[in-house]
Amino acid sequence: MNFRIPMTLNELLHEHSAVIVEEAAGAMSRAHLKSYEKSGSEHTHQRLKALLVLTTRAVKERNLGPMVAHADSIARERFASGFNLWEVQTAFNVLEETIWIHILKQLPPTEYAEALGLVSTVLGTGKDTLARRYVSLASKTKASSLNLQSLFTGMEGA
Repeated sequence: MNFRIPMTLNELLHEHSAVIVEEAAGAMSRAHLKSYEKSGSEHTHQRLKALLVLTTRAVKERNLGPMVAHADSIARERFASGFNLWEVQTAFNVLEETIWIHILKQLPPTEYAEALGLVSTVLGTGKDTLARRYVSLASKTKASSLNLQSLFTGMEGA
């Protein structure tokens, strides 16, 4: 008999990091995000790898500080470079979705709730930090990336 010891989330993130980054980069490419296409696939790959490293670290150490600092920093950088907020949020989302797929394939079902919760907490905190910084920066200058008019269609008189 050949019994396999179940993998932990930390092991999954470490051992499958290259595949996770490749799959997330593929999803980014299929999304055809103008700013990411301009900066090139290698930059996108490196950015996703850095985000995965921070996610792995936060899960392992149970410390959101480095993710918060990174999200704040990339918000400033991407805002200054003219990236739309939704494009940067998409990078977080595709990485999260890719990790979820691997969790559901590799971990035992008894581990799903904690693993999905940890990953969602880490990347959700990053997305929240990113959005708050973007809004803060955009409120100081007019930014087309924050045109929210379409969210309020049909709300006249409500």
